[in-house]
This record gives sequence, C-alpha cells and structure tokens, in this order.
Amino acid sequence: MTKRDVKAENHVMKLKREISLLQVQSSNFKRENESLHSGQGASLTVVKQNTDVALQNLRMVMNNAHSSIKQLVSGAETFNLVAEILKSVDRVSEIKEEEQES
Repeated sequence: MTKRDVKAENHVMKLKREISLLQVQSSNFKRENESLHSGQGASLTVVKQNTDVALQNLRMVMNNAHSSIKQLVSGAETFNLVAEILKSVDRVSEIKEEEQES
C-alpha cells in the first residue's frame, strides 16, 4: 500500500505543479488579452484622428476648389463682356466707315 500512496502523492504533486503552471499561463494570457484590447482601442483612436484630419483636409480642398470655380466663372463672364464690347466696337467702326463713304 505504501508504494501506491507514494505513487499517488507523486502524481498529486505533479498535477499541482501543472495546475500552478497553467494558472500562471492563464494569468499571462489574460494580461496579454487586456493589453491587446487596450492597444486596439488606441488603434481605433488613431484611425479616428486620421479620419478627422483627412476630413478637414478634404473640406479645405473642397472650399478651395469652390473658390477657384467661382473665379473661373467670373473670368469667363468677364471674357464674354469683353467679347461683346469688341463686337460693339467693330459695329461702331463699320457704321463710321459707312457714314464717311456716303
């Protein structure tokens, strides 16, 4: 019976060591998991910040484009006005030439 007892006690001690090792590993895994979760939250924060900066830049580009388009339309209207004035000058000079020929 003592051989059995010693063998059983040795087995119990081995199982206790394994349990202790598993508890340490479990604790390490929990800490690693928490660390990964907090890192993931930080990553999401960085992504949100980058998205906000990109949105601000996009709005700035959009406003600049809008301003440029307004300037372009205004310039086109000015060119159209100049063209109309030049047509009028041609008509005036044609009328003066006709009057001088008569």
